[in-house]
Amino acid sequence: MKPGTLYLIPVTLGGQAEAALPAHVLGIARQLDTFVVENEKSARQFLGEVKTAKPIRDLTLLTLNEHTTDKELPALLAPLLAGKDIGLVSEAGCPGVADPGAKLVALAHRRGVPVKPLIGPSSLLLSLMASGLEGQRFAFLGYLPSEKNQRVQKIREIEQKSRVQQETQIFIETPYRNQHLLQDLLASCRAETRLCIACNLTLVDELILTRAIAEWRSSELPDLHKRPTVFLLLG
Repeated sequence: MKPGTLYLIPVTLGGQAEAALPAHVLGIARQLDTFVVENEKSARQFLGEVKTAKPIRDLTLLTLNEHTTDKELPALLAPLLAGKDIGLVSEAGCPGVADPGAKLVALAHRRGVPVKPLIGPSSLLLSLMASGLEGQRFAFLGYLPSEKNQRVQKIREIEQKSRVQQETQIFIETPYRNQHLLQDLLASCRAETRLCIACNLTLVDELILTRAIAEWRSSELPDLHKRPTVFLLLG
């Protein structure tokens, strides 16, 4: 039997699916009735905005999150192997990027299941585009260490790497620790290092600012607490 296609469906960063996603992406998502999702509640809200052909209550939602074990992955792939098309939905942004869905995509490749990425918002690329920092060479580091001393050491390491290689370093933090990360960056980095803060991208209160560390130190700092933020650094 020919396997189904695994569609990677980007999720809007702040609602308004019809405005943020291309028509052909919405068309595909609307026709699907089975989805692998990171968070069922937020997925239902997103799919409600998409206006799926089937009522939300009749959709099949399979969970794949940070707690999903490798032994559970084959069950998620089973509908695809049976010939059914399904959609992979992250909590926000692009599936497979800083997202546990990457494990299912890897398994799909190993089992010969077609993978189709669809166009949609990525906070990482949007922030890089808007930062004015080096766009030819960049690295996404995910989350920095949560423990303060380890985090400060990591900041110094990535600043050194950025300066030597002229490579933009991109990283994120759990929203309730954003302010602590910002304070450590300002205390640890060289005055001339440039830092971009990209917060609440695509939302009405979007904030994107790039300044040298010295300028950040002398400025009123934005309130990043519990606001999704991408940090970009170039030494």
